[in-house]
Amino acid sequence: MHAIPRIAEATPSAHDRVYRGLRTRIMHGQIEPGRALTLRGLGREFDVSMTPAREAVQRLVAEGALSMSSSGRVSTPELSNERIEELAALRSLIEVELASRALPRAHIALIERLQSINATIADAVSNRDAVGYIRTNLEFHRTLYLRAQAPAMLAMCETVWLQLGPTMRTLYGRLNRTEAPQFHRLIVAALKAGDEPGLRLAVRSDVTQGLRMLAS
Repeated sequence: MHAIPRIAEATPSAHDRVYRGLRTRIMHGQIEPGRALTLRGLGREFDVSMTPAREAVQRLVAEGALSMSSSGRVSTPELSNERIEELAALRSLIEVELASRALPRAHIALIERLQSINATIADAVSNRDAVGYIRTNLEFHRTLYLRAQAPAMLAMCETVWLQLGPTMRTLYGRLNRTEAPQFHRLIVAALKAGDEPGLRLAVRSDVTQGLRMLAS
């Protein structure tokens, strides 16, 4: 009998590896606003040539995660107050709708998962771990919104998160948190009660309160 040939598993391209790695760092606030990035530095960091680094940067510039000056300088954006307010309004519109659509599918396993994530957020806060806080906070929201079964809307939401990543790092420092966000507990309570108006209010408050403080 002849051996059945094994099909080689697809590996991510160099461009995709840089893009995803850099995208995650920006979204989770690992890079502060205004930090300059160079293609040579990215190439060394991800062990790739200049071409995939350039392609990844161009893609992130198109998504608003990075800005490029007329001279070609690439950096994480420093958002104006008007831009922060605009993105906060977008979060309110999109995420309230996602939460509302998720409510009919909010089974007990989802609620328990959200409570578990919230405990992890509390640990990040107590450890003064800004990046861990931002990462788990986004995980809390993404876990809920996946139940909405609205992938186009969730993709738009993640683009807003991506643009806000470095700013969220600044916001965390200003908030000086000592406990997990209070509105997460209200979100969970509304899900348990099947309370759509309460859920919409809790989500809207959670995603806008801090950002509006930063822009004030």
